[in-house]
Amino acid sequence: MTTPFTDDGRIDFELLAENARRLERAGVDGVVPVGTTGESATLTHDEHIEVVETVVEAVDDVPVIAGSGSNSTHEAVDLSRRSAAVGADALLLISPYYNKPEPDGMEAHYRAVADAVDLPQIVYNVPSRTGRNVAVETAVSLAEHENIVGYKAASGDAGRISRIIEGTRDQEFAVLSGDDGMTVPIISMGGSGVVSVAANVEPERTVEMVHAALDGDFATARERHHELGPLFRALFYETNPIPINEAMEISGHHAATMRSPLSRMDPDLRADLAAVLDDLASDADTDSEAGSDSDVAEASR
Repeated sequence: MTTPFTDDGRIDFELLAENARRLERAGVDGVVPVGTTGESATLTHDEHIEVVETVVEAVDDVPVIAGSGSNSTHEAVDLSRRSAAVGADALLLISPYYNKPEPDGMEAHYRAVADAVDLPQIVYNVPSRTGRNVAVETAVSLAEHENIVGYKAASGDAGRISRIIEGTRDQEFAVLSGDDGMTVPIISMGGSGVVSVAANVEPERTVEMVHAALDGDFATARERHHELGPLFRALFYETNPIPINEAMEISGHHAATMRSPLSRMDPDLRADLAAVLDDLASDADTDSEAGSDSDVAEASR
């Protein structure tokens, strides 16, 4: 989920709750506040917890998976405990960044959080941001811990992801895409879904793509994958979450206000993003009209 801000940089909790309810109505299987897309890097720890609590109170039936990771094990334990205390159902834990721990330190970090907080936890590997991959062997070993139930794969390395799925396929362990464009390929290898950026603006079609792939209907999944492909690419014209915030503004969900050091999107790239969203909206209108015509024809028979 994105985190909406007012013009003066305060969190807009009313819009945050409204967006959580919108996503739940659209059929998502869970919501993830305070991840990278939610500007976790620019929120205070107290704001982290306020965001999680707001989302927990806003939704009825979907699980809330709180981003609670840190490059400090002590901070990750603290954020995880506080997220659990306000009602989070599960935790998404980015791997330690900047200090680049070796595999032994990486595994000890995750085990410390899993031992300290009795909630389902997802290991999040995004080396382009953290500077270090979670080793395949580390991920497979961590899957043995009863509280470590999943892995968010954002390395872009299909071979690495396949090896983790292979190494955990006999366990109840979910490998989730961390890249919308990799979702269908990862599910085809045995993955379980996606922690999506695009679903903030296209939740229904993203849900349809994921569920079709999970049901083995890869014809439909591929169709939605290619239909959404221009959006997947446009949302990374610049650093996430800049484009998704602009997309949320274009789509009428909340202003594109972001906290420094994030900046507004290049105007030419924003125009390209707006064109992609307009094309998707036109496609949706065409599908809706076709469905209405079909309903009328069915009713007349």
